[in-house]
Amino acid sequence: MPKVSTLARVLLAVLVLCALLAAAAWLFQRRLIYFPDRSSPPAADRVIPGARDVTLRTTDGLSLTAWLIEPPPQTPGRPLAVLVAPGNAGHRLARAPLAAALAGRGLTVLLVEYRGYGGNPGSPSEDGLARDVEAARAFLLQQAGIPAERLLYYGESLGAAVVTALAAKHPPAGLILRSPFSDLAAVGREHYPFLPVRLLARDRFPVAEVVARVAAPTLIVYGTADAIVPPRQSLAVAAKAAGPVRVVAVDGAGHNDASLLDGAELIDAVAELAAGVS
Repeated sequence: MPKVSTLARVLLAVLVLCALLAAAAWLFQRRLIYFPDRSSPPAADRVIPGARDVTLRTTDGLSLTAWLIEPPPQTPGRPLAVLVAPGNAGHRLARAPLAAALAGRGLTVLLVEYRGYGGNPGSPSEDGLARDVEAARAFLLQQAGIPAERLLYYGESLGAAVVTALAAKHPPAGLILRSPFSDLAAVGREHYPFLPVRLLARDRFPVAEVVARVAAPTLIVYGTADAIVPPRQSLAVAAKAAGPVRVVAVDGAGHNDASLLDGAELIDAVAELAAGVS
């Protein structure tokens, strides 16, 4: 009997520990998803000549600062704008090279900053980020004067999930997904295999499911050495895309490598998509 009692106590302790871990994961999971730099970046024109700080108004009452970057003078322009939704870490300053490279190809760029990032109020969540890009699209239509049929959506990693959901609701001229995952739980299992991620997830971001409802031309770019979002997940998203899809694999690139920020293969592929839809 003492042996049984000891075994029972050990099992009980293990169950209690598992329950505590699950409870902690439920309560603090967004700290494992979103890694904002909450500091305010410099003024836009101090980083990219001619860029402007603009304000996005969300439907739940937040005022978010973002950057609008127009093509430099004498740049052959395209009548297109790109709404850029970033990944889950840092703030817009880190995406300045991407914005400058796209503007250099004649595209107007709205570099979105989510709630809770880059000096903005609020806390990030799946619903909150959806509201943020809705506000970005409304700004481009209503204040920048860009027609809806002239909008491209660009999403990086988590941002790919955000703009895919936007595209299902408001179809763009083209959709660019850089390093997309099939859904948040799937990529979460890669990094937290000891947790029942799918059961606990509050934010789901079902990219592969939603992209099946997007008929716009779609470009998917991923790195073959990505250790954060496995390449097979980006390919799974490509396989589900409802519209014409092009896949660009950047050989040897990791998730945060410069080649997947503003590398030639990436920027050339975006410019080719823009040329095709314009």
